[in-house]
Amino acid sequence: MDKKSAAMWQYRWKDEVIAAGLLLAAGFLINAGIQIKGLFMDDLYLWSCYGEQSFREFVFPIGSTRFRFLYYLAAYLELGLVGSHVTWFVPINIVFNAMVAYTVCLFARKLSGNQLIGLMCGFLYLLSRMSCYQIAQVYGLMETLALWAAVGILWCLYEYINGAGERFPCFWGACGLYFAVCFIHERYMVLLPLFYAGLVMKKDKKPRQWLLPIGLFVLVQGIRLAFIGTISPAGTGGTHVADTLELGQAIKFAIHQVLYLFGINMGEQHLCGLPWSGTSRGIKVLIAGADLVIVLIMAAFVAKIIRSGRWERVRILKNSLLFFLFIGACVACSSVTIRLEVRWVYVSMTGAWLWLSYMCGAIVSPSAKEEEAAGHRLPDYKRAVACTALVFTYLVFMIPVETYYRGKYPNLYFWNTQQQYNSLAEQTYEKYGKDIFGKKIYILKNNYNVSDFYADTFFKVFDKERKAEGTEVIFVDTIRDFGQVTNNMLILREDPQFHAYQDITEAVRILKRESIYGYYGDGWMDESAKLRVMAGETGVIHLQMMYPGVMEGHERSDIYMNGELAAQVDIVDNITHLDLEVPRPYDIVELDFENNFYLKDAQEQRGEKRFSMIVQITAD
Repeated sequence: MDKKSAAMWQYRWKDEVIAAGLLLAAGFLINAGIQIKGLFMDDLYLWSCYGEQSFREFVFPIGSTRFRFLYYLAAYLELGLVGSHVTWFVPINIVFNAMVAYTVCLFARKLSGNQLIGLMCGFLYLLSRMSCYQIAQVYGLMETLALWAAVGILWCLYEYINGAGERFPCFWGACGLYFAVCFIHERYMVLLPLFYAGLVMKKDKKPRQWLLPIGLFVLVQGIRLAFIGTISPAGTGGTHVADTLELGQAIKFAIHQVLYLFGINMGEQHLCGLPWSGTSRGIKVLIAGADLVIVLIMAAFVAKIIRSGRWERVRILKNSLLFFLFIGACVACSSVTIRLEVRWVYVSMTGAWLWLSYMCGAIVSPSAKEEEAAGHRLPDYKRAVACTALVFTYLVFMIPVETYYRGKYPNLYFWNTQQQYNSLAEQTYEKYGKDIFGKKIYILKNNYNVSDFYADTFFKVFDKERKAEGTEVIFVDTIRDFGQVTNNMLILREDPQFHAYQDITEAVRILKRESIYGYYGDGWMDESAKLRVMAGETGVIHLQMMYPGVMEGHERSDIYMNGELAAQVDIVDNITHLDLEVPRPYDIVELDFENNFYLKDAQEQRGEKRFSMIVQITAD
């Protein structure tokens, strides 16, 4: 490699590193505030399977409703890497999504012949509100990997159609990615027709090229049949596509997806964040402006086709057909289930941005007549500037639009529930660390409908041993349903307004046992002490009095309840038990202790008087 070539290589890779770095930084900036601190729903089930099953059972499930062994392999590696560090899932998701964005940037740059347009397409990919699930859920990695593979198939077929097969076996590469994506998400089996469209457009007559895609499809179905007993793709919500497919509904969902491509949210609020009918007027104006930019680019693209010569026109139409079929296939496979979620439109939206980049590249490229007149095939400078300006204008319009819809994420069906489990993690493990293990966690009410599986499994995620031994979640109606707050207890209440939990342990502890003076949280009591205690359902307060020293034979404790003498206790053993009856269940009474003894070898003194004994108080 000569010095000039080496310098160009270094300059090129410097630009690539800068572009990738900018997209990675944008990914973290755009998704700032999104967190996974606790697992629930499919994510928690995935984690439990990882811990309970062998590698073979986890990666190659037999009899399951889905067979996604390549995703399960990626998930196995990810779960092993993350361990008990639950907060790592979001950064990992962002990094993978930024890698896809860089791929989109490279492909868009090749299609448009413009580095800025490529970078803007990568940024649009990251900014899209459709990335919600991919960032905010552990299962988002599956959607990202499938989208990445689908874009790779499109790129390889584009290169194959346009004669790049001599440098790299693009068709075979696309076939390899097709086999892979079918075992990341079975939805993308629908991309099979793209291969035969490519073969027709390429006029490829090699038998092995024609047999390979269908052979892979049959192989995929055979593997699925062997492992899960069916070739019918599973739908969403535990359904099967074959059982729930309705033509009218599928057409409606397909129309909705086309509208999504033009920035218009459709469908129910819990699936899209905010439908078009609830969108503010200002945002609608911005979307209209962005759509006008798309119309202008498409009009210029049509004009380019009309002005082009026959062979060039055929080439442009063939490439456009490839993008059209890709988007159409992705729209079709997302329309055949029982509902349409915004996350499923992400791949067709990415295809639309790439097609837009191709249109810009075609517009800029000189026609045969222009090339002959100019004597070279350089892009038209004025048209290049115009296309760049139009794409930039589209981006400017869409930044506030995507930001606005991202602000509606709490309307999505899984978002607030994720916030609830994030809060549960914050108020427990994040606050107390490993000390949470072994505690009884009382939660007032259960309006969040936490299932037994969630209650039994949630805290195991934070334990390296995956056991959280002794940790127990108990739902109660009121604080009367348990006795005095001990050191192995934690009390939480729901805060539905903020989809959160609140730790009220200390507040309940004080309510049930409030020290006025001379009594301390670890049970130590001075020679004189006063406290308020709430009785339980039985109306009995149990005292365990322990003197950790050598008794001299005259130790006595006078106990007053609400100012009246309730008991005179002679301390003759190191441990003495006493039950005090209160007038009514759940009454709060004031107890005064006057002790005529103190611990002579005590190492500290906390109040005005000396330590006397240790008193543990319970109330059923």
